[in-house]
Amino acid sequence: MTFDAFAAFRMTGHNVIITGGAQNIGAGIAKTLSGAGAKVMIADLNGDMAAKTAAEIQKVTGNDCRGMKCDVTSLDDINAVVDATVKAFGGISTLVNNVGWGGRHENPAAIAEEAFVASYKLNTISAYRMSMACLPHLLKSRNPTITNSGSMSSAAPAYDILAYGTAKAALNQMMVSVAHMLAKKVRVNNVLIGTVMTAGYGDAGIDPEMQERLSHPDNLTGRPGKPEDVANAMLWLCSPASGWVSGQTINVHGGGNVVRLFGK
Repeated sequence: MTFDAFAAFRMTGHNVIITGGAQNIGAGIAKTLSGAGAKVMIADLNGDMAAKTAAEIQKVTGNDCRGMKCDVTSLDDINAVVDATVKAFGGISTLVNNVGWGGRHENPAAIAEEAFVASYKLNTISAYRMSMACLPHLLKSRNPTITNSGSMSSAAPAYDILAYGTAKAALNQMMVSVAHMLAKKVRVNNVLIGTVMTAGYGDAGIDPEMQERLSHPDNLTGRPGKPEDVANAMLWLCSPASGWVSGQTINVHGGGNVVRLFGK
């Protein structure tokens, strides 16, 4: 009998919800988990795109993948996704809180209070609500996990996107606390994501000149990230392969900027 080093990475028998999975990084995560054998429900504010992406993923992986509309700031929508997933797949073993967004501030010295509150609701509170809605089903599952898409802006100065970075920093702390709350029951981890060039940068108000600069980062790998870079890290954290990992924050950001003692 041959040894299969990839067996622990397979997601056969796992039922996944991924929020914000219709495009960009989220779609990459959904495709990878589906390709590893999981049944996947994509929950996204754009329901039509979620269904379209799910159909495309199912076509190439051969595994059940579905999509539906979900505003993660709405508790009714969250409960509808949970109910639909349990009805379709028979349970929930894996939650990926991927949804998140934050625009660039024209004047970081004059950010409205409402902007901070809205960012906190979308990037922090929604992940807590979705996690708690899934919890009764996670507790019944094999290898239950909650994995969160964080941001390097939560761990580094980022005043241009201050409301977003602040909300993501709160997500980091909250989910480490949740990992301790659910110790020995559900594994909970965060992935801090660096620069991954997607259409989302333009939507967030990053101009073409800045996007060009971001496309040539001075990091240890010499390139920006791709959705599959994040998806592969997510696969490890969601799969039994990381069964001894919980309460951790993993950086997936090309290694960070190169440090040169005497400059370039």
